Amino acid sequence: MKIGIMDLLESSFIVVAGVFAGFLNVVAGGGSLITLPLLIFLGLPPTIANGTNRIAILAQNSFAIAKFNQKGISSYPYSIYLGISALIGSTLGAFLVVDIDENLFKKILSVVMVGVAILILSNTKAGEVAKGEKMEFKNQMWGVISFFFIGIYGGFLHAGIGFIIILALTKLNGFSLVKTNSIKVTVALVYTIAAVGVFIYKDAINWRYALILAVGNSFGGYLGSVFSVKRGDKWIKAILLVTILALAIKLWFF
Repeated sequence: MKIGIMDLLESSFIVVAGVFAGFLNVVAGGGSLITLPLLIFLGLPPTIANGTNRIAILAQNSFAIAKFNQKGISSYPYSIYLGISALIGSTLGAFLVVDIDENLFKKILSVVMVGVAILILSNTKAGEVAKGEKMEFKNQMWGVISFFFIGIYGGFLHAGIGFIIILALTKLNGFSLVKTNSIKVTVALVYTIAAVGVFIYKDAINWRYALILAVGNSFGGYLGSVFSVKRGDKWIKAILLVTILALAIKLWFF
């Protein structure tokens, strides 16, 4: 009886964490900085935790994309071009990380995320669009090239990639944060498919935790897409900056 209660409490905790992470991932980014440490805390090796987290991300982005498309917010076919480029990079990144030493993985996670936090905090104007979208051929070309390298990081770790994508799309193409978020979840869905394939091939997924977390992330992703559409850039930017600050404090002091 006690085991059943503990399992229920554990599952409930994972779902709640997934809702919060899914919301953050869609609206701003950094949700995996909550779920990855949680999965490791629950006893999963870092590589297994990394793979398990990707199933939840797939589910989360599927729900978010459906909501954005329902509201007519998308950037096809450009988002697909970016997704395919990121998918190629993601496959490479996933193969690089799947057999990595656990201690090295933890060190890389710490260093990379501090770097991402500094990068974001040094750029407080992300999403401020003054002259409209920039969709000339050269902007799209640089976008496709950039997302190959973003995909490598996404396949390798994913945590914090939302911040990087927001910076890339607002700087290269001048998209609003609402449209950026719709493209972000589409790209993440496409390249995560490749990464999941690698993790499945390497048997690096705990399916029990993955499916429980996917329930929470899916609901959080849906809520995040609804919030993005209803509240617009001003509220998204406020949550983005608060999230960045909170994660930066967590990285530096915890």
